[in-house]
Amino acid sequence: MPALPLYPVTVVGSWPRPDWLLDAMKRKKANLAELQDQATLLAIKLQEDAGVDIVSDGEQRRDNFYSFLCDRLDGLRLMSMADLLDHVEDKAGFETLLSALDVPAFSIRNPTVTGKLSVRKPLAMDDYRFLRGHTRRAVKVTLPGPYLLSRSMWVKSLSSASYPTRESLCDDVVRLLRDEVLALAAAGADVVQLDEPVLTELVFAGKAATRTFMCAALAASASPEAELELAVSLVNRVVEGVTGTLTAVHVCRGNWSVKEDVLLSGPYDLLMPTLSRMAVGQYVLEYATPRAGSLDALRQLPPGARLGLGAVNPRTTDVEEPETIAARAREAARVLSPDRIHLNPDCGFGTFADRPVGTAETAFLKMTALARAAEQLRARPL
Repeated sequence: MPALPLYPVTVVGSWPRPDWLLDAMKRKKANLAELQDQATLLAIKLQEDAGVDIVSDGEQRRDNFYSFLCDRLDGLRLMSMADLLDHVEDKAGFETLLSALDVPAFSIRNPTVTGKLSVRKPLAMDDYRFLRGHTRRAVKVTLPGPYLLSRSMWVKSLSSASYPTRESLCDDVVRLLRDEVLALAAAGADVVQLDEPVLTELVFAGKAATRTFMCAALAASASPEAELELAVSLVNRVVEGVTGTLTAVHVCRGNWSVKEDVLLSGPYDLLMPTLSRMAVGQYVLEYATPRAGSLDALRQLPPGARLGLGAVNPRTTDVEEPETIAARAREAARVLSPDRIHLNPDCGFGTFADRPVGTAETAFLKMTALARAAEQLRARPL
């Protein structure tokens, strides 16, 4: 990894897609790949101009943070929440859930297992090579986490012929992700991040009771404790023995709506015993919203682990003041230490292609504010 300054600034992953790219994706234009390259170059430039130290490709080739797997793996079918209504056992209950969470059934799409999984093309390696070839800064590559995938992709009526149980799917999910992480590390990726947004749903009930729309098939046991144990096991199996890259896990509270009252709320304390047993080097957490609770929960992180401090809200149009961001980071630094803290948004800026919650202009201003806060922090770390 290139030498990083104190309080390095980074994105969580996605960057808002230009309107012309969204249109090309919907129409499946013949020159889509060329347009995705152009959008990626634009996302890289905007990040660099904003002062980002660790850049991503903005996930410009992805419909969302996990549905893109349908383009890269055989054995998957991309289905909208509306499609899945015909396959969940409690259709009425699922419709009520989507409504309560402000989830439009036709705009959110889920990769669903319909056959044995096999690699058609690399999950992220091609994206990484393009990114590495167009920046001299440190780079981050994002992948959907194994717990998320095992829970969201298995739908009994569609998947059981190939995977009789969800547990049988887990082994292939781990194998595919592990192969990709090892390849990315060997190729020189500076940060490889696993996105596990569903973990907060297991400990924070809110309006979702014990479910979120990302658990389309509701493929989970009745025990949150058992699910958390499974999550630890799956993540650790993916990253075991991986060296040469900073492995990270990203956990948020949902990024599909601008309505704060439908998003999960609660302190990280309840999740820390689980996170602290994941063998990763960094935890990318949401702290720009009061829904996240106190920073005191950070005391439970493993010694030496880094924090990706969510310090701006990707769902709002108001741009946070650098002084406010810096004050929040100093508060976190008193719990950990300045050399363990990265600055980032709470979540990705791009979210779902059919339902973006922010614009590139706002994302640029918020990342610029983070970079200016980092400058203040480097002058006075505590």
